[in-house]
Amino acid sequence: MFKKILIANRGEIAVRIIRACREMGIQTVAVYSEADRDCLHTLLADEAICIGPAPSGQSYLNMERILAATVALKADAIHPGFGFLSENAKFAKLCAECNIAFIGPSAEIINRMGNKSEARRTMMDAGVPVVPGSKEPVHQAAEALEMAKSIGFPVMIKASSGGGGKGMRISRGEADFTENFNAAQMESVKGFSDDTMYIEKYIEKPRHIEFQIMADKHGNVVHLGERDCSIQRRHQKVLEEAPCDVITQDLRERMGDTAVRAAKAVGYENAGTIEFLLDKNKDFYFMEMNTRIQVEHPVTEMVTGMDLIKEQIRVAAGEKLSVSQEDVVIKGHAIECRINAENPSKNFMPCPGLITNVHAPGGNGVRVDSHIYSDYKVPANYDSMLMKLIVYDKDRASAIAKMRSALGELVIEGIETNVNFQYEILENEAFQEGNTDTGFIEKYFPDYVR
Repeated sequence: MFKKILIANRGEIAVRIIRACREMGIQTVAVYSEADRDCLHTLLADEAICIGPAPSGQSYLNMERILAATVALKADAIHPGFGFLSENAKFAKLCAECNIAFIGPSAEIINRMGNKSEARRTMMDAGVPVVPGSKEPVHQAAEALEMAKSIGFPVMIKASSGGGGKGMRISRGEADFTENFNAAQMESVKGFSDDTMYIEKYIEKPRHIEFQIMADKHGNVVHLGERDCSIQRRHQKVLEEAPCDVITQDLRERMGDTAVRAAKAVGYENAGTIEFLLDKNKDFYFMEMNTRIQVEHPVTEMVTGMDLIKEQIRVAAGEKLSVSQEDVVIKGHAIECRINAENPSKNFMPCPGLITNVHAPGGNGVRVDSHIYSDYKVPANYDSMLMKLIVYDKDRASAIAKMRSALGELVIEGIETNVNFQYEILENEAFQEGNTDTGFIEKYFPDYVR
C-alpha cells in the first residue's frame, strides 16, 4: 500500500481524498496555488506546498511543478481527483516515467477513451450501441455538413477532446449548421487545443444515465449501478440521483453488462464512468467514457455502501477489487445537489467573494462534501462549486423531502449561490413525478437559461 499520496487538485475533492487517506493510514500532500493558500485542503493534509500563481496553467495544470513536489516530498502516488490533469494522458505517462503511481487508468487508455471520436470507434468495434453519427473525425465545416445531412437533422456537433459542456452545439438544420460548427470548433481550440470534431444524431428528450465501473489490474470489472444526471444546464450537471427511477432491474442489468463490456474492451483499470443516453423507448446509446472519479460519485457510495476513493487507491496499489458483481446491491435512493457560487437569475454568472457565514445541515442521511468555511474567500480563478449536498433515504420521495429540508437549513452568506434554484427544482411537480430529461431546465426554468 502507498505510504504517501499527493493530491493534484483543490477544494472539496481534495478534502474528500485526504479524508479517505487518513482513514487508511496514508499520509497526504496538498498542493495549492497562491489563491488557495487558505483553502481547507491545505489545512487538513499532512503537508502542503505551493505550486504557483493563481492561473491554473501556472499551478494545477503545471505538470513539472506537481511532479517536482511529489519527488521532493517523497510521495509514491498521485491522486488527480477530477478536472485539471485527471484525464491528461501526458501527465499519466510522465508519472509512470518518474516511477510515481497514477491513481487512475494508464496513459494509453486515457488517450484512447478521452478522444470522443476514437472512443466511438472502439465501442462500435466492441458491439456497444452508439448514437448514430460519424465514425471518423472531421475538421472542416463543409465536410461536416455533408455528414450531418447523411445522418439527418437535428445533430449534435461535438469536440473530440471536449468535456464539461464545452465544444458542443445542437444544429437543427443546414441554415445554422456552419455557424454552430465553427463556434463549437473555436471553443474546442481555445479550451483543449484541438480542432477535431465529430457529428452525431441528436436524441430528443433523452435521459443522461451513467454507470459507475471499477476495474482492477487483474482483469476484474464490476459496475456499481447507475446515476441519473439529466438535470443539466448548458450540458453541465446540476443535480444527480441514484438509482434512476425509470430503469427496471432488467434494463439495469443490460446497461450494466454493456458498461462492463465497454470497460473490458479497452482493458480498463481503476474508477471510470460509462455514459449513456436513454431515449423515450428505453433504448440506450453509448455517449462517452470518463476516465476518472466523477463529481457525483457520492450518490453511488450512498446506495451501495462502497467507498470509491478508497477502492481507487487499493486497486492502484495492485489489490484485487473488494467486491464481485454479485456483492453489489442497490438500496434506497440518494440525491446530490451541486451548490455553486453563482447567480442563476443572471445566466448563472459566477459570484466569487468573501463568505461571511456558513451553516451546514446535518442529521440522519445527510452528507456535506465541501471545502468552505466562514470567512473563506472564494477565488475567481476556478470552478464555482462550493459544496456537494447529498441525502439518502429509503425511496425517491423520501429523499426529495430530505433534500428540501437540508437545503432549507443550509446557510451561505456573503456571496450569491444557487441554493434557492436547487430548491425550486425539487419543488417542481414534474421533477417530483420523475418526468425529467436533459431539457428539463430549459423547459421549466426558461428565465434562467436565456
